Amino acid sequence: MSPAFGAMEVEHYSKGVLLEPFVHQVGGHSCVLRFNDKTICKPLIQREHQFYETLPTEMRKFTPQYEGVVSVSFEEDEDGNLCLIAYPLNGDHDNLENLDNSDCEPKSKLLRWTNKKPVLLENEKIPKEWVRQHRKEEKIKSHKLEEEFEWLKKSEVLYYTVEKKGNISSQLKQHNPWSMKCHQQQLQRMKENAKHRNQYKFILLENLTSRYEVPCVLDLKMGTRQHGDDASEEKKANQIRKCQQSTSAIIGVRVCGMQVYQAGTGQLMFMNKYHGRKLSVQGFKEALYQFFHNGKYLRRELFESVIKKLTELKSVLEKQESYRFYSSSLLIIYDGKERQEVAVDSDPEDLEDLSEESSDESAGAYAYKPTASTVDVRMIDFAHTTCKYYGEDSVVHEGQDTGYVFGLQNLLDIIKEIRDENSE
Repeated sequence: MSPAFGAMEVEHYSKGVLLEPFVHQVGGHSCVLRFNDKTICKPLIQREHQFYETLPTEMRKFTPQYEGVVSVSFEEDEDGNLCLIAYPLNGDHDNLENLDNSDCEPKSKLLRWTNKKPVLLENEKIPKEWVRQHRKEEKIKSHKLEEEFEWLKKSEVLYYTVEKKGNISSQLKQHNPWSMKCHQQQLQRMKENAKHRNQYKFILLENLTSRYEVPCVLDLKMGTRQHGDDASEEKKANQIRKCQQSTSAIIGVRVCGMQVYQAGTGQLMFMNKYHGRKLSVQGFKEALYQFFHNGKYLRRELFESVIKKLTELKSVLEKQESYRFYSSSLLIIYDGKERQEVAVDSDPEDLEDLSEESSDESAGAYAYKPTASTVDVRMIDFAHTTCKYYGEDSVVHEGQDTGYVFGLQNLLDIIKEIRDENSE
């Protein structure tokens, strides 16, 4: 039984959940979708699923909370729009509604759960002329999409002006190019397979950005090796080449994606993985500096919290026997929204706890709000993770993941350099 669900009768499943692009995805190639405000989902990969169900207790604070599995279908809504809908797994007496779907789309936009097959273009009730026209339009859209992907590769660093009106987070939906790229690719893959397969398993994970109004996200590919033990020779050679031609081989870490709010200009800056691969070690350091700079000043108050959490994570991973986190990423997240000035004599290490207290009404006793938002450090993407406890793996590793730990230590050193060089 999925841990986030409670037992309910099947007849209570009256609706599915319309999945949307997760607009804060800045890296990776797997499609991440928004299930609700606090939960995201991504295609289930057996090895990653196994990791989340068996990970050591001490690692849980450094990974997203695992919240179960759903069945996702590729369908058309009432207006003929192609979309992805999440339903409970067949035969699973758990309830999606326990995941708090109150902030999802109105009921009119949610498809009802029935025993009928999803409506596809081949449905004989749809006029043939409409089908032909629809396919023609989809083909045109597909060509445009490919052109946009090529443009994305060439435009490796992008700036978008965020409208002043309304919630800043809501404006991101029309701006984040990487999340839209992954979403459209997932739709295309599922559309091509719709005749043969129309139900996929997705895992539900904690939305790490939900606590932030304007999430600034850094996606770092960790380790000196990226290919899994089961990789084909072609895949292995490709991954080795990427590592050798980037900072991965030198310092065990490279930029895989970035989203930063520039308070000085009201813009969002996006950096994609293609740019990250080209960076030298000095370029990597400059990218880190840019991540902690809001366009007006360096967010120095964030450094101690980041350093503390990275140091703790390094200590935890050094004790993990046999784990190898090949192709895993590390996320660093903070809120780009500016806060009111903090008292001059405040201790930076106390700001993180204070920021959480300030959200409570009882915090009225404080005469100020902290400038420091809570900084989060989490490991993600475990599709190629291996461990001797998995049993079926042909290759068994001993000791700690030295490539990942090497990358963490270099990341720590570079952040400390930036802090020391820019101290007041």
